[in-house]
Amino acid sequence: MCTGLLKVMMFIFNGAIFLCGIAGLGVGIWVVLDSDTLLGLLESVENTPTKVFQVVTVGYVLVGVGTFLLIVGFLGCCGAVKESRCMLLTFFSIMLIIFFVGVAGAIVLFVFTDVVDELFEELEDDVKTAIQSKYGNPNDMTTLWDTAMKEFRCCGYKNYTDFDGSPFNQLTGEYPGPCCGTPDEKCSLTEVQQVDIPGCFTKLVTVLEDNSFIIAGVAFGIAAIEIAAMVVSMVLYCNAGKKS
Repeated sequence: MCTGLLKVMMFIFNGAIFLCGIAGLGVGIWVVLDSDTLLGLLESVENTPTKVFQVVTVGYVLVGVGTFLLIVGFLGCCGAVKESRCMLLTFFSIMLIIFFVGVAGAIVLFVFTDVVDELFEELEDDVKTAIQSKYGNPNDMTTLWDTAMKEFRCCGYKNYTDFDGSPFNQLTGEYPGPCCGTPDEKCSLTEVQQVDIPGCFTKLVTVLEDNSFIIAGVAFGIAAIEIAAMVVSMVLYCNAGKKS
């Protein structure tokens, strides 16, 4: 009876781990597929900090971790059903490693805000220089900025002033449509001042800061599930040893 209850608990814990793996895999794939726009924007900027590319690799890390959790969840369920001491011990060892990695990752998320702020300051001058020298000319940078501003409903790096003196501004005397909420039309100075659309990277930083604590909280919740799963797997391991 007790063993049966432990097996049910093992299925519940591993089901949660399995779902977390699916979620991590899904988010990772989304980050990887959506990172092309960000990287495309930064390719035109000189002296781009290495940290930008480190942030993009988070998507690949999430894909790897999500896949790994799927495998671990499957391993835990099989170990419980077969009462295999080898599989249960392997599961316990893997969960212990994941637990320490998860705690470390949650701590990193708490301090990630400082990294984002530092990155924001390092990029600002270089991005503004690139916009003011190239935006409006027929090139990939202009296309990428237009796409990014339409998709994220933002304007420039920090605000509409980033386009002052750009080829587009000098030629038309106006600003890109997204800067006043009209993607397919141009904006006058009066319009952009009235609407005051936030900058793309300002908006990105805000999103990251607003969600960092939520993500960290989820990570600690997963850690609690991992501890419970380790306890159950070790009890099943000991019971399997008594039967053999």
